[in-house]
Amino acid sequence: MTHLPTPRPASEVLTIAVFGASGDVGRRLIAEGVRRGHRMTAVGRREPEAGTHDSVVIPLIRDVENDENLASVIESQNVVISALRPRDGEEPKLVDLTARIVGSAIATDTRFIVVGGAAPLILPDDPSHTVLTAPGFLPESTRAIAQACQDQHDWVCPRLGALGVYVCPSAMLTPGVRTSRYRVGSDTLLTDDQGISRISMEDFAVALMNEAENGSHIGKQMTVGY
Repeated sequence: MTHLPTPRPASEVLTIAVFGASGDVGRRLIAEGVRRGHRMTAVGRREPEAGTHDSVVIPLIRDVENDENLASVIESQNVVISALRPRDGEEPKLVDLTARIVGSAIATDTRFIVVGGAAPLILPDDPSHTVLTAPGFLPESTRAIAQACQDQHDWVCPRLGALGVYVCPSAMLTPGVRTSRYRVGSDTLLTDDQGISRISMEDFAVALMNEAENGSHIGKQMTVGY
């Protein structure tokens, strides 16, 4: 099914905080939220560089790894989105960082969306394997973050409850064009007519913001692709 964003009336403006807002996906999430008129808070480890976000965005400096009061940020939001990615060499920290955000969201009864990776997705032509386990599917340079995303998935999904959504992108998530067209799946890798699994970061942000607005997959894992 192809999805298009639905314009939101002014009465339904949301307050949305994005953790990892200076990253590739995070920046596009902030831009997509601003485009729709939502009140966006960009949470990052350091002050964003000038011009990173629109002037209406609220920048907020928080070190998720060491901040013991994330609930004070999250409790004022309608939705929080975790788009965190650890530095190279620190990939195993992803589960703990995510747990801090998810735990605070649950404690404050706040809806949350966790941006994962493609690692847990089942291969459509070989259901005995996932992106992570399929021999030769992943380049060696990506295995550390893929394993971290698998571990993140295994920790988060049993805790989604009535508040959370875990979102896996396609195997190829790259900068591109915002078409507002995409397909949604659950636990199996989506591929296009050429057998390629891909989604632009711009359309991935569209899909995530649609989910933030509509809450169509609460309590579930979903994936997005062309």
